[in-house]
Amino acid sequence: MIKQKERGSLIVISAPSGSGKGTVINELLKNDSEHRWLSVSTTSRPIRTNDVPGVTYNFVTKEEFEKKIEEGYFLEYTNYVGNYYGTPKEFISDKLSKGIDVILEVEIEGASNIKKLIPEAIFIFIMPPSLKEMVRRLKKRGTDSKEKILDRFHQAYKEVNEVTKYNYVVVNDKLEDAVDKVEAIIKSEKCRVDRIEEVYLNTTEEEIHELLMDDKDFVNEDIVI
Repeated sequence: MIKQKERGSLIVISAPSGSGKGTVINELLKNDSEHRWLSVSTTSRPIRTNDVPGVTYNFVTKEEFEKKIEEGYFLEYTNYVGNYYGTPKEFISDKLSKGIDVILEVEIEGASNIKKLIPEAIFIFIMPPSLKEMVRRLKKRGTDSKEKILDRFHQAYKEVNEVTKYNYVVVNDKLEDAVDKVEAIIKSEKCRVDRIEEVYLNTTEEEIHELLMDDKDFVNEDIVI
């Protein structure tokens, strides 16, 4: 009855540090690795012990990042807590045209830049259950100094107030529930009217008309559509 556009969706996910957005994204990719692709961001921040270059981020120096800016390499980029983060343009359009959903894990400023360029993207904000819990998670991570955690806390406090710029907000208290909610968002977006390419009926209008004309009592159950 309905033919939908085969183009993939651009899914933009942001969150304050310690919200667990990376874990949520990993679960989304596990759930449908064939039709989802994570665009790996580039950053100038130092590599942490749990980082995997090319998987968590593509790591470059500040000078290399700035050179890529000049070359027009990024769809968007921002400076977050003293480090650059950017989304490479490469492969995104190709993946979308093949019906693959592209997930972007970006900072809030980056998401705002993308919204100006691609307003039809799906913007999801992952929220920690509380700022206290967020700080606990950052401490447990064991990768940042006290000063850096304070910087991230102050930044997160500002970012929470930016949630209204997104289409959806999901509180990551229990991971399984958070992932289920994001999955529901993605599925509902696939049903949007603006994704309909064509509406058609298996039975032609003329056939229905003839059935109605032949049935003097207009018995609806005799009409098979």
